[in-house]
Amino acid sequence: MRFFRRQNGPEGGNHEVNVTPLIDVSLVLVVMLLLTTPLAFESSIDVRNAAQAAKRAKEREKNPRVEIVLLSDSTVMVNRASVMRADLSGTLRPLIDASEDHGVVISCRGGVTHGAFVNVLDQAKQCGAGEIAVVDK
Repeated sequence: MRFFRRQNGPEGGNHEVNVTPLIDVSLVLVVMLLLTTPLAFESSIDVRNAAQAAKRAKEREKNPRVEIVLLSDSTVMVNRASVMRADLSGTLRPLIDASEDHGVVISCRGGVTHGAFVNVLDQAKQCGAGEIAVVDK
């Protein structure tokens, strides 16, 4: 019986497979998958939410925002309709309830006292205004 010996010298080559590059490439691919998977899920959720929001926006009728302008201590303009300040609560409540975001925008003309302005702010809050924005014109 004859035994063959492996020769690793210059005459015989190294016949073992080097798997190190294969493992390196595999690990890089795994790391890339780990990094990109959450981004793929995140972007698809945003797209779905945007599409659903667009459908809901088409279905709902947009109500205009409630705008209040103090003309004087006794006169207030609500959505371009003149109202006495004493009747403001009765006018504001249905408008705020009908609006989607329950937001109110208040502006004030010159010559209106600070007390009247604060009173209108309080009435808007009591009528259900969620957000009140004060605008300087």
